[in-house]
Amino acid sequence: MISNIRERDLRGVDLNLLVTLLVLLRERSVSKAAQCLHLGQPAVSGALGRLRELFHDDLLVRAPGGMQPTPRGLELQAQLLPVLAEMQSVVLQTPTFDAAKSERRFTIGVMDWVNAWLLPGLLARLAAQAPQVRLAVLATDRFRFADMLQQEEIDLAVGPFSTGLRWQRSEVLATVPYCCVARAGVIGSAGKLTLKQFAALPHVMVTYRGATRGIVDEALALRGMERRVVCTVPGFSSVPPVLREMPAIATVPRVIADSWRREYGLEVAELPVALPATHVALVRHQSRDNDPAVLWLGNLIKSVAQPGT
Repeated sequence: MISNIRERDLRGVDLNLLVTLLVLLRERSVSKAAQCLHLGQPAVSGALGRLRELFHDDLLVRAPGGMQPTPRGLELQAQLLPVLAEMQSVVLQTPTFDAAKSERRFTIGVMDWVNAWLLPGLLARLAAQAPQVRLAVLATDRFRFADMLQQEEIDLAVGPFSTGLRWQRSEVLATVPYCCVARAGVIGSAGKLTLKQFAALPHVMVTYRGATRGIVDEALALRGMERRVVCTVPGFSSVPPVLREMPAIATVPRVIADSWRREYGLEVAELPVALPATHVALVRHQSRDNDPAVLWLGNLIKSVAQPGT
């Protein structure tokens, strides 16, 4: 048991010395052992001297035709071979993850509209491939995701996040355009809006820090125009109920607009002003580079975001 190990007893033991001992016992020659270890003969001779001091035994003695192990040397050979083989296996083995049998709990940080877009498909795949895995989804945004990753509050972050720090591992999952949504009759039967109509309508705006201006306002300002924001909400989930009650319009990622049309009867129209598409990224901390479970989950999320790949 690890609790029974006395660290001070092992502090002076060099693992390389034990490897050298096993090679010496196998080759029964300092020169041959030096060749196997890619060391000079004096270095191996010196190692043998330290081994004799460590074990208080000659370990190998000169004899006709080479060196012969002492009884203590043979005993150590029998004891150390399986121990070092097990250590080699532990050190060199490649971590694996068996999704079908795992009971691991994952925590991911997701923007609310990305959650609405990806979570149903992700849960369906988890149920099919990893039925005992548990998933916790935490709300995050572009201002908090990096701290949440660094503090190990989440395993992965998914959203339109700007990255670039050295410890971040980021992959773009999708490029998502924007569109307009409103209740029936606001956009018009043609399903199109002129730029003038778009600017004149009251707007509902999603803002995570209470701002009243965003990329829409910047695009309109370039054309000498401005819009009237009548309501700001802290998340996209608030938008459909608000739009159903008032003749306003909202600019939202296209991937959630179609489901809102089905569920809430909202109308969808193309934007009459050009906006840069948003890039949805999958981000993890570099400390998870060798965690097969986190890598597996990342690939699963990617398969939901890119169903054709």
